[in-house]
Amino acid sequence: MAAEREPDNRDEEKIEDRIEHGSRGDDITAARDRVEDTSGEDEELQYGEGFTAKTIIGALFVGLIMMPGAIYLGLVAGSGLGAAAQWVTIVLFAEVARRSFLPLSRQEIYLLFYVAGGLASVALGDRGISGGPLGQLIWNQYFVQSPQAAAIAREIPWFATPGPESQSLLQRSFFHRDWWGPLGVLFMTQLLERVSWLPAGYILFRMTSDIERLPFPLASVAASGATALAEASSKEESWRWRVFSTGTTMGLIFGSFYIAIPVFTGVVFGKALTLIPIPFMDLMKSTESFLPAAPVGISGDLGKVLTGFVLPFPLVAGIFWSSVVCQLGMNPILYKAGYLPQWHPGMESIPTRIAANFDFWMSAGIGIQIAIALIGIYSVVKGSIDASRGRAKGRGAWNVVPRGRGDKPGTIKIAIGIWLLATLAYISFTQWLLPGFPLWLLVTYGLVWTPINSFVAARMYGLTSQDVNFPMLKELTIMKSGYQNVDVWFAPMPLHDYGYLAQKFREIELTKTKFTSVVKAELLMFPLILLGGLLYWQFIWNTSPVPSAQYPFAQKMWPVHASQQAIWNQINKPGGAAWALDAIKPNIIAIGGVGAMALYGVMFAFKAPMLAFYGAAGGANAMVADTLPMFSGALLSKFYLSKRIGIEKWTNYAPVLLAGFACGTGLVSMAAIALALISKAVQPLPF
Repeated sequence: MAAEREPDNRDEEKIEDRIEHGSRGDDITAARDRVEDTSGEDEELQYGEGFTAKTIIGALFVGLIMMPGAIYLGLVAGSGLGAAAQWVTIVLFAEVARRSFLPLSRQEIYLLFYVAGGLASVALGDRGISGGPLGQLIWNQYFVQSPQAAAIAREIPWFATPGPESQSLLQRSFFHRDWWGPLGVLFMTQLLERVSWLPAGYILFRMTSDIERLPFPLASVAASGATALAEASSKEESWRWRVFSTGTTMGLIFGSFYIAIPVFTGVVFGKALTLIPIPFMDLMKSTESFLPAAPVGISGDLGKVLTGFVLPFPLVAGIFWSSVVCQLGMNPILYKAGYLPQWHPGMESIPTRIAANFDFWMSAGIGIQIAIALIGIYSVVKGSIDASRGRAKGRGAWNVVPRGRGDKPGTIKIAIGIWLLATLAYISFTQWLLPGFPLWLLVTYGLVWTPINSFVAARMYGLTSQDVNFPMLKELTIMKSGYQNVDVWFAPMPLHDYGYLAQKFREIELTKTKFTSVVKAELLMFPLILLGGLLYWQFIWNTSPVPSAQYPFAQKMWPVHASQQAIWNQINKPGGAAWALDAIKPNIIAIGGVGAMALYGVMFAFKAPMLAFYGAAGGANAMVADTLPMFSGALLSKFYLSKRIGIEKWTNYAPVLLAGFACGTGLVSMAAIALALISKAVQPLPF
């Protein structure tokens, strides 16, 4: 069978030349071709339906079993289940299906992966709150009763939480009439967001994938993992399953040292033993004398090395050298020139990064992202014109879509109409909640900034599989607007970033799953995540206060976050923290934008790989501790593994290996978490 053919070494020099020596923008197309050519056997497969009875059972399993585990783990340890929920779910169901002689298709497996990620999602990750949007209401009820919020407690609006004197808070029950308002607003907000994010993601996918033909380097990881498990489930094991198993073994071993030992020792001895420093080994105390204000560290995360196997080499090289030049080279110069006044000797890497961001890199990053947006808009317009004139490569046209994918040429117009109506409804709803807030700013958020920001993020996902962001935009624009009420910080704002959804649609396409399957899955997930979250949060909250001694992470960290939020919730009040406006520096924004455009022009003129430019743009504010292992993996991949195994074979193997590694790490994480939860439950018992 074609699906069982192991990649050979034919045309290796041709493939490597296409990947490494593309000129101008051709190297981006070459990177896209790298993914499609090396999985060419999959092109013969037809698009299939992923939403079946097995998927529905899997969604119920995640909603009933994984969601409460994610909620409890977040409160106890401050971390969600993450990828563990996804891989454990599909491995379990694939094995049950195989033993029941009902093998899962790759479409069903990927949709299980998609559903598990959605239902076990994190609401407020820095506060350890998982279990969907209901977690926000749990936080609000704590905040309104906290000493930190005493000065503004009575100004917190009705649509966020009942007031501090409400009986519903004393009874710790959502089933009280005082919660009808907050629950109704939450329901309406979630409905409008889900109606808008699917069409927005589809539009961005068409622009970046169908028109620009961007590679989406990490999209193949989830697709390769689903394919490997589908082959194992149907007993048609090929090279994919062997490579996936190898990666899983690596993940199990690494996860045991990186995750399991710290979790287990932390529970048993009260102090975690970390054999591999988490998140990285901080070396600033040894280097600050000759590299002041430069965050220096080394990460031991093997996953970053394997990520370097998958991403195109010019991209990784650009990220690494940009981080070295900017963070290790420029930061000391900026400090001596007086541009980093908040840094002082003795600061560790993370506080150094925060201070440098506030003083310089946040403004420079805004300028860089504006330049990327302008370049991206030019690329899309040019690609559309070329497609209309018949000069585009591949599909590359708005009116051409693959047969059986689940969409049609006219679907893009329908998607734009749905997104526009949902966004206008969102703006109207927010204006109803905040009648005194400037309408023009809501319109700018929803109809101007959200599309631009999402498009920039989608292009960066398409080129680098990494996100970009414009920090503090909401806070600073609200301060500039002159609005002085506290309720604005609790209202839903039509300010979104849909860029990551372009990669999701690319994953769906690679697994040959019909787009309509995802629409059906979202219709199923919407009531599950709201109803399940309501029931489980009600049970946990009614059983004991949140936070309390039963939830160590929440009890320790929530007061810290409450203090921070209380400060930010008052920055727009008279006499508030106007210092936040100092973070936005127009002259540095201009320098960042002009510098990025100049670098793009130079690399374009010299026919350098454009992926290196986008890597450099994304790596300017990245820590060397994160980029060094990724660059090490890229060097190992390019100069050893690809030559020893063969460029075509290794190009096929790398994403499958990374998917297996994620699965193995997820499995050992789940085992460690289970032991920790059992220990926590048994410790209070007197026998």
